[in-house]
This record gives sequence, C-alpha cells and structure tokens, in this order.
Amino acid sequence: MKFLSFRYDGETSYGVKVKREEAAWDLKRVFADFAQEAEFHPKTLLQGLQHNQSVDFQEQVRKAVVAAEDSGKADEYKVQFDEIEFLPPVTPTNNVIAFGRNYKEHADELNHEVQRLYVFTKAASSLTGDNSTIPNHKDITDQLDYEGELGIVIGKSGEKIPKGLALDYVYGYTIINDITDRKAQNEQDQAFLSKSLTGGCPMGPYIVTKDELPTPENVNIVTKVNNEIRQDGNTSEMILKIDELIEEISKYVALHPGDIIATGTPAGVGAGLKPPKFLQPGDEVKVTIDNIGTLTNFISQNDEK
Repeated sequence: MKFLSFRYDGETSYGVKVKREEAAWDLKRVFADFAQEAEFHPKTLLQGLQHNQSVDFQEQVRKAVVAAEDSGKADEYKVQFDEIEFLPPVTPTNNVIAFGRNYKEHADELNHEVQRLYVFTKAASSLTGDNSTIPNHKDITDQLDYEGELGIVIGKSGEKIPKGLALDYVYGYTIINDITDRKAQNEQDQAFLSKSLTGGCPMGPYIVTKDELPTPENVNIVTKVNNEIRQDGNTSEMILKIDELIEEISKYVALHPGDIIATGTPAGVGAGLKPPKFLQPGDEVKVTIDNIGTLTNFISQNDEK
C-alpha cells in the first residue's frame, strides 16, 4: 500500500493510493462509513500507525476500502491527485532522526570522516510535502543544497532493539530531501540549525509499506535539479544498513510509531561538485527512488516565506 496525507477542499485528511489510478481513497471518510471495528476510525495516518500495535492497521484499511468499493458509490470516497495538496505523509511526534556520512563517496566529496557515527535531527517544523515550494532563504545563505535519501518509517514502539529484530519495527519507507544550508553547517558545531530551515525536510509523496519494497537496501536514488541528474546512487552503498541504524539509534532513543529515520545520501550534492552548484530561486528538484515514486519540490522565486 502507498499511504499519503493531503489537503482537499479546505480539509486535511489521509489516504491510500487507488490501484492503477492517480487518486487516493480518503480514509477519514472511508473509516467513518465502513470501519470494520466499531471504535476504529483514526483521523490521521499517525493515529493509524499508533493503533497498529493493537489493531492491524493495514488489514483494517483493506477491509474498509473493499467495503467502499462494494458500496456502489466508490467514487464518492476518492480524491484525484490533481485536486489535492500533498502534505508530509506523517508528522512524527519527535524530530526526524538523520544519519550523515553513511555513503562513503558522499563523505569523501565533502572531505568528511566516515569512521565516526554522525547523527542529527531535523525539526518536525521543517517538514513539507510533495510539489511544495521551499523558501529560498537568500536572507541567510547562498549555499542551499539538496540530499536525496531513503526514509524509514517506524511502525511500533521499542528501545534497545537488537539488530536481528530491527526490521520488525519498520512500517514502510518514504523519500526525503535533506535540504541543507552548507554555510551554517560549516560554521556551526552542530547540524540542527543548518538542517531545520522552513521547508528543509520535503518528504513523500507516499509511505510505501515494507511488503511493497522487499529490497530497500538495493534501490536506486536519483536526484535531478532542473532535469539535470546530480545524484545517481543505490542504497546498497550505505555503510550502516537499515537494521544497524535502528539498533544504534534505539540504544539511546526510544522509537515510536510514525518516527522517521533518514538514512543518508549518495554522492553528487551541490557542495561536492566542481565548481559547487547550489540551489537557486526557481529551481525544480526531483528525488526518485525505485518503487516509491518521485518527490518534487521548487525553490521560491522570491523572498516569501
């Protein structure tokens, strides 16, 4: 299944992509009318993931959608993609946890050491959705950069999770563009501010459940700026694999449903090119990952926030 969150007709909701259609089932309305469990109608995707520990969320979605399909008025429960505003698929209760220097060639291009674990967070307030416009932040930097990444979506709570069980805690995967102010990153001792600009964490367009992405450690990541390929990597190049990332984080931080982990970026970022190519007002940035889709964002032409 491919889950998404969106704004439609002034209301926020969430859904699951309709097979073979550029549309989504509006799950807030589907559950209101066709919930198989009397008390089960999560209003957001995060609530659905939080309930997943006691109720099989995916199975409840499947049953409710089948009931909507069989109702004779299925179209009333669908929204077309060209009529909605994509939102971040899920907004975690905590900041987004991100790993840096997890691809050797990327670390090399920025002259970074890869021997030490490098972890930072991106403020949840930096999240934005597919097709959104990101402020150009020209008032503080002329070194705005992109980083296409695979994102892990946690499906159940846990801490001190052993590597052998780590994948049981994954609900699915998404695409993240780790927008970074290289100027601030180079000037400051910590990465939080340089990584948490407004619009600095585009995510989406979907969360793909892990059953639909059985080989997440062997998918291509391609980032294009104005249709020029800048990054062309594969998750097989990750130094720490998904189970190792989860094991390492959960030694220190309790993980909860809806938490997001960004797994690092391959080589080809703007700062690593010769000469550097940073994002400019009006640029279009696309990050594509096999079997998930394409996350598209635009850099604002003007100074509006």
